[in-house]
Amino acid sequence: MLNRTTNASLPSLIAIALLGAGCRDAVSPGPHGLMTPTFAVTAGSGITLDQQNGTFNDAIPWSNGGSHVGMGFNPQNPHVGDAIVATFFWVGSTNTITTVTDHLSDAPQTPVGNSYTLIDYVTFGGISMATYVATNARGFPDASTAADSILAVHAIFSTPIPDGGVLLSAWSGVSLVDAEALGTHLSASGSGTTPTIADPGAIPVNAGALAFGVTMSDRLAGLGTPPGFTTVNEAEDQQMKGDAEYVVQGNAAGVVEPQWTWFFDQASSAGTWLATALTLNPAATHLLFTVQPRTTLPLMTIAPAVQATVVDDQGNPLTDFTGSVSIAIGHNGGLLLRGTLSGTKTVPVVNGVATFSDLSIDQIGNGYTLVVSAPGATSAESAPFNIGVF
Repeated sequence: MLNRTTNASLPSLIAIALLGAGCRDAVSPGPHGLMTPTFAVTAGSGITLDQQNGTFNDAIPWSNGGSHVGMGFNPQNPHVGDAIVATFFWVGSTNTITTVTDHLSDAPQTPVGNSYTLIDYVTFGGISMATYVATNARGFPDASTAADSILAVHAIFSTPIPDGGVLLSAWSGVSLVDAEALGTHLSASGSGTTPTIADPGAIPVNAGALAFGVTMSDRLAGLGTPPGFTTVNEAEDQQMKGDAEYVVQGNAAGVVEPQWTWFFDQASSAGTWLATALTLNPAATHLLFTVQPRTTLPLMTIAPAVQATVVDDQGNPLTDFTGSVSIAIGHNGGLLLRGTLSGTKTVPVVNGVATFSDLSIDQIGNGYTLVVSAPGATSAESAPFNIGVF
């Protein structure tokens, strides 16, 4: 049996960031369900997996009469600016989450207050799964390992739930703006009494984007993970099991389809599964002129050597950028003859900087500009300068 929900557009921006007093989210694996250890994993150039953690068997009665599910990023915080993906799992058929927010693990549970957007909710057969994303997460000590500074994320439910859990992951290199970062998403559900494919559907992925998939079952069962994907984390207890996987798309856009195999084997009682796939787009790459061309002598040479730097959305140099930058005449100063740019016009990027050291233009004029460009980067135009005119 298969049920599929397709949500190929961005979700409504339901950003909820209220904090319940006295929260005690786990910042160590001790009393919670089985989980994988936390560590940093490289996902490739661009978007990378920074930190992850998770727990099941974590539904705690809450002061509003509902329940609380949460977890910290122990033993180490993500980097400031990361995107955080939080998937909550529970026994129940309604999304009664009223609050998803974050705080520090110190004694007063200092609120951090990043905004978490509901990306996808799916339910079937008495279990539910909801995935939230916060982009450009801030307000916590970067990469801290101090026990009282760990970033924790939690959900508050308006009604009690008998069991719950959460899988967290933090991603570097995702766009800092929701409208640019959040891509498409799909979900599906189903059941079976024999080995069963859990497939949320094929999802389009932009070049360099993250494809993230997560699944859940209503029982302990063997699980085959999607070919071509890498495990983010997994957790389980006696009533349910969850698993998250990812792949980072290459230099060209494409389509991916995560498919898990749940090894259900109880003929008298069908196992239920849920699955969600979503995409997060990479941060934009920009070019900036860090050494501008200027008025030259009549020899038509451009001095000093022109430099363009590759930067991210916040203007930070991308020293690990690989590739080349090309330069061309932009505005020609209004001359009838455009002029020819000579010299080495395509150069490799070294430590985030492209240097053009032997450029010249063969036409005298005022108000020339140069334009630099690189694959996957936003072009930049220089300030106006003169050639052989004083």
